[in-house]
Amino acid sequence: MHPVTSRLTDSVTRVFTFWRRSIRTRVVVAIVVLGALVAGSVGLLLMQQISDGLVRSRVTASVAEAISETSGARDRLASAGTSDFDPSTQLDQLVKTLVSRGEVRGFDIVVLGPVGSTTIPDAGVRTTVGVSADSVPQRLRDRVEDTAGTSWTYSQVRDVPAVVVGSRVVLPSDGGTYTVYYLFGMKEEQRTLNLVRRSLLTSGALLLLLTAGVAFLVTRQVINPIRLARRVAERIASGRLEERMHVHGEDDIARLATSFNQMTDALQQQIRQLVELSRAQRQFVSDVSHELRTPLTTVRMAGDVLHDSRASFDPVTARAAELLQKELDRFENLLADLLEISRFDAGAAGLELAEVNLVDIAHRVVDQSELVARGRGVTLVLNASQACVAEVDERRIERVLRNLVSNAIDHANIRGDARVVVTVGGDAHAAAVTVRDYGVGLQPGQLAMVFNRFWRADPARARTTGGTGLGLAISLEDAQLHGGWLQVWGAPSAGAQFRVTVPRHAGDPLGHSPLPLVPADAPEAAS
Repeated sequence: MHPVTSRLTDSVTRVFTFWRRSIRTRVVVAIVVLGALVAGSVGLLLMQQISDGLVRSRVTASVAEAISETSGARDRLASAGTSDFDPSTQLDQLVKTLVSRGEVRGFDIVVLGPVGSTTIPDAGVRTTVGVSADSVPQRLRDRVEDTAGTSWTYSQVRDVPAVVVGSRVVLPSDGGTYTVYYLFGMKEEQRTLNLVRRSLLTSGALLLLLTAGVAFLVTRQVINPIRLARRVAERIASGRLEERMHVHGEDDIARLATSFNQMTDALQQQIRQLVELSRAQRQFVSDVSHELRTPLTTVRMAGDVLHDSRASFDPVTARAAELLQKELDRFENLLADLLEISRFDAGAAGLELAEVNLVDIAHRVVDQSELVARGRGVTLVLNASQACVAEVDERRIERVLRNLVSNAIDHANIRGDARVVVTVGGDAHAAAVTVRDYGVGLQPGQLAMVFNRFWRADPARARTTGGTGLGLAISLEDAQLHGGWLQVWGAPSAGAQFRVTVPRHAGDPLGHSPLPLVPADAPEAAS
């Protein structure tokens, strides 16, 4: 992109961002624009009325004065008689008199004639000096020549609007009819309109500035408390629960600040209660887990003795010893998971990072789970075409994969496609592992609950792999501890797929996953 275009785009973006974020600017601009529309409409209406009034007044005065001058000219011609002068001299004297009166009274004269001549020589056109006969519109000439009354129209004289009034007079010396046109320039009216226009524009601009200032001051009184409330809310959200708004006066803003402070007090109290409750709960889980270690060790020792001697027992007692050993194993796993959950809740969990090949971890987990899967009639399939090295905590990632594979074995479709497919993939920025089963899947709305502690999609289903109900919750915490994701897809009767994604280098931001969350054989993928 060209540097000038880039700077222009950045400027437009900043302006748009400022406009979108500043309610004060939007309110002030809206008020100013509406004010400009109102002031402009009123100004145009006033200008139109003033202009119409000045023009009507000028037309009325011009027509009246033209009638008066024409009447005077006729009287002078009638008193002169028919033989006092020859036609040319009599016409020149008429024009001279009218031009002299026009110079005094502010109008110009154009005299044409005689009417009815097929050709009018240049000597037949007499005007005020500097005025052309073309200033008289042809339509007015035709109307005056055809009618005996007085007619008028608008025209331009010396680049100034003018009112042209036409009448006819008869020259006694030759009986010829001549048309006399009075051109009344509206220079003063034009000057008056210009003055009014400048006054309206100046007053309108001052009014808009005043409106903008008033709107700014008014919005400031409303926006400033809102901004203060936003800053206080941000500080409270960051953990500074002691922040409060300052209350001044008794108006609506002050009442809003008081209500905000009361809400914050109640919120702080509730948060403190929840924090204390959570701390007590974590401490209880940790204490119970540790306290159970000692009696469990004793029970484990006794159980091991009974389990080792089960061959000398009768069948019922031997079976009881086996069940005891199995439940003790599950009890130990549950205590270990509870201790791990308590460490996550307390924020005490840490990573021991090393560069590890995720394919090796996947092979190890699949090999360890093979015996349990075979006992369930489930086939484990591992897809890993090449090494995938990432900087992770090997123990935690192995625990995540073990939990996902065990969960998939529990939910595999043992009466149909009894496969559990583990896929490892990666790119330059991220590494991922997916675990796919073809069991009952997940119903709509269950995706948000999969990682809840002790939650099961089917409460009646037995945990054949000895799960504790905390595996997926711990796996989610392990993935997030790496700055990664643990996600799930599922559909009714189409199985489910879990995907764990971690950055190749610890601490790098994670923006994508190299493996798709929705498997290629899913119904929506096929459609």
